[in-house]
Amino acid sequence: MMGMKIGSSNDTEAVMAQYSSSSGLNTRIAFHETYSTNQYGYGSWILSNYEIPEGAKVLELGCGTARIWAGQEELIARCGLLMLTDLSEGMLSAARENIGERKNAAYALADIQDIPFADDSFDVVIANSMLYHVPDREKGIREVRRVLKNKGVFYCATYGEHNFTDVLAKWFGLSGESFQPNHNFTLQNGEQILKVAFANTEARFYEDSLRINNIDDLVAYLRSLVSLKAIIDLPSDRIHEILTRHSCEGAIELPKEYGLFICR
Repeated sequence: MMGMKIGSSNDTEAVMAQYSSSSGLNTRIAFHETYSTNQYGYGSWILSNYEIPEGAKVLELGCGTARIWAGQEELIARCGLLMLTDLSEGMLSAARENIGERKNAAYALADIQDIPFADDSFDVVIANSMLYHVPDREKGIREVRRVLKNKGVFYCATYGEHNFTDVLAKWFGLSGESFQPNHNFTLQNGEQILKVAFANTEARFYEDSLRINNIDDLVAYLRSLVSLKAIIDLPSDRIHEILTRHSCEGAIELPKEYGLFICR
């Protein structure tokens, strides 16, 4: 399998294609909700870390479908403004469907590298699971600091460098050009990267793993990922053969390494 070229998750065009609509993202969210061993849920855990003062102006960059906010009436009501932004019209359309029209909610296209808001505009800025896709992360982080008030808080969730994708790559014999994991912004290097604009940064870790008892669901998940394209280009029977080889007592177990940075 050496020599198979992977669609890198560092490739801007590939990333835009992956996130042009909500279907692939919904597949990934549903997969993790079904097979994660920590039943609290990553989204619920992220929300539990938010400190949003009454009347705060909140900006989320790369909000995706905004599903994390769905049903969070008390938290949303606490916001003086909840500004949900994304690079994708498709994602914003899904976010509108999930959150609806509200007096204190707004939707806009926005790029973290050139945030279209004034200095010191927000009490809270959020950029979850997206900084590793940003071409100029330093500029993006400086832009976050620019629009954040002096006593504001920046939240950015990400993954670690010892995750299930690395295990899958090993199982399928991927390396070199056939597997180029996106480690641009991880739990291991994120604090150092954030220091370009934030002196006070805290990392919090979410304990979790995957236990998958339906290989077809895992294959569907893999098909939604740019970084594992070399796997999904294989014949389906070959994919099933390799995954089944690593099944134990009817289930495949994989590690997850997720967490959140809180910057002040």
